[in-house]
Amino acid sequence: MKCLVAIVGPTAVGKSELALHLARDFPVEIVSADSRQVYRYMDIGTNKPTLAERASVPHHLIDVVNPDEDFNLAMYHQLATEAIKAIQQKGKLPLLVGGSGLYLWSILEGWKIPQVPPNPKLRCDLEARAKREGSYMLYKELQQIDPLAATKIHPGNIRRIIRALEIYHMTGQLPSQLWRKEAPGFPIRIIGLTVERSKLYNRIDQRVDKMIQKGLVAEVEELVKMGYSFSLPSMSGIGYKQVGQFLQGQLTLPAAIEQIKYETHHFARHQYAWFHLDDERIHWFDVSPSSIILSPSLPVILSVVKNLISLRVNSPKNLIRGFIA
Repeated sequence: MKCLVAIVGPTAVGKSELALHLARDFPVEIVSADSRQVYRYMDIGTNKPTLAERASVPHHLIDVVNPDEDFNLAMYHQLATEAIKAIQQKGKLPLLVGGSGLYLWSILEGWKIPQVPPNPKLRCDLEARAKREGSYMLYKELQQIDPLAATKIHPGNIRRIIRALEIYHMTGQLPSQLWRKEAPGFPIRIIGLTVERSKLYNRIDQRVDKMIQKGLVAEVEELVKMGYSFSLPSMSGIGYKQVGQFLQGQLTLPAAIEQIKYETHHFARHQYAWFHLDDERIHWFDVSPSSIILSPSLPVILSVVKNLISLRVNSPKNLIRGFIA
């Protein structure tokens, strides 16, 4: 039976750990919903699963493009949809795992993404304006043009702000109106992981420290040696931007590390704007212990997945809490 499980929640809450654990008990393949893990050579700062983990469980939508290549929502939606269909055709369960709300909901709600090709000249003009006037001025312009689209984009995500403005100027239509929705047509269970805020921040800080220990600075240095500029959108992500500022003498390393932690805390708070704790489509689990494996929620989550797999498609019980049918 065709179905889908999504694991959502803020960064560092344990989504990937849960997905790998589910792979021990169920025939699954993982579809990443992370806007940074699509880039090759950017492993430590994006916290990609290890090669051993990817060898044990098939992963999709990781290492898709080079850091200097374009990647947008339309591309993600097409590739993720194809991956999910292929996994289902093999009789396996797709696990959609990540914290990029735009990517996740585009799949879960069946968005129909406008296929608008990039306009390099328009992008250059908008990028120049962002440098001259500040990115928030472009965000305010988007708010005036399409308030609904603006609510779905972080004010600091200049790449997506520019893309939304690009769609508007090229089509004359509001991006939010072009994002039509069509239900996927099969049961979906959305598992949300959450944790008390101070504990989440502590996990984030520990993860950042581990990234530095693993060689994040050396990874960024290698990217620069390969010819990838600090001005690339891929290099503007949390971690890469701050390490870049350190390498250019704009920050000390301790200051860069503290800035990475601060920005990641802010990002985690923003993720809850995508995944509301009162959203009845999401079945939330508190995973306060240091590991999801130790959480008393784990047996319940395993039961949820088992029940979904055994659920009959035509049952009226499909439309229950945590399902999209």
